[in-house]
Amino acid sequence: MKKTLIVALVMIFATAGAFAQKFAYIDSEFILENIPEYSDAKTEIDELSIQWQAEIEQKFTEIDQLYKNFRAEAVLLPDDIKTKREEEIISKERAAKELQKQRFGNNGDLFKRRQELIKPIQEKIFAALESLAASDNYAVIFDKAGSVSMMYTNPRYDISEEVLDKMGYSYKSR
Repeated sequence: MKKTLIVALVMIFATAGAFAQKFAYIDSEFILENIPEYSDAKTEIDELSIQWQAEIEQKFTEIDQLYKNFRAEAVLLPDDIKTKREEEIISKERAAKELQKQRFGNNGDLFKRRQELIKPIQEKIFAALESLAASDNYAVIFDKAGSVSMMYTNPRYDISEEVLDKMGYSYKSR
């Protein structure tokens, strides 16, 4: 009887272990540091950033000099020339701010270049994660770099739609 009970318990634990979810984590900083293409991309982005920042600073320096000259000469200038110079300074300041936005804004040149260089590397990493998750049967893979976030989840374990159903909300199909 004891032998049958022990065999039954072993079978229960073995079966429970077979259905257990596997979790893993990665350190994306470590991974990126070890990809030469990422180092090259980061260097290029840093160089562009420095170059563009210098270009913008030069424009603001020129504007500052124009303003100082205008203030020094304003007393001697007729009103129509004062107005023209003020408009010129304002126009150049707007152009410099626009260039700054174009280079460093949310969808600016630096962001676009970063996307062009970094996105293919990120896609390779994700493809490797997917492959490992499938071959090693991981349900979730976390990233420990920075804050912990889910890098891969097996869609089979996503209950987001069920939660929305339970709450009475409609949703778009995936």
